Amino acid sequence: MTQDGRRLRGLRSRETILGQAVSLASVEGLDGLSLGRLAAAIGISKSGFFAHWRDKEELQLDAVDWAARQWREHIVAPALRAPAGVRRLFALHEARLRFYAEHVLPGGCFFRAVQAEFDDRPGEVRDRIVRALRDWEAFIRGLVEEAIALGELAPGVDPAQLAFEIEALGEMAVTHSRLLDERLAFAHARRAVLQRLRGLCPDPSLLPED
Repeated sequence: MTQDGRRLRGLRSRETILGQAVSLASVEGLDGLSLGRLAAAIGISKSGFFAHWRDKEELQLDAVDWAARQWREHIVAPALRAPAGVRRLFALHEARLRFYAEHVLPGGCFFRAVQAEFDDRPGEVRDRIVRALRDWEAFIRGLVEEAIALGELAPGVDPAQLAFEIEALGEMAVTHSRLLDERLAFAHARRAVLQRLRGLCPDPSLLPED
């Protein structure tokens, strides 16, 4: 029991650190993660980090994985509760906008921050970010394909193209919400995807009018 208790405390400590790391990285990027600053923010000794990570790159890699897990929990999981097809696709977009609007992360979006930071920097961290982004775009594309198969999107719809458009509008929403009018950014991003889906759906009544 004592050994199990230590293991559980170690797991909780690791998750607390990763949650704080993702929050900080959403503002300052992964290079902004210093062990000293994280230790101070969480209230543990700097040496405590080395029980979990050998170096900063290991921490960065695990932060990317943690951010992907957070994304699945806050965005993917709620969307999957919607009926399969065009409603699930729109629910995914709405869940993403809600994630931003609720300020789950102080910088808005972890992946938006680290894309710009690592787009021209080869290495393991960049590869991990690329994998997470490819998985996300493949998921959107899969929902588009599912909606086509169910007859809820026109058969001529290009899944990759529509997935790209939805992703682009999501990224634009978080950028504009940080720099311009947050309310309008989210409203425009929601309406743009909604109108696009209604225009491609043989039965637009499946979706809200506005």
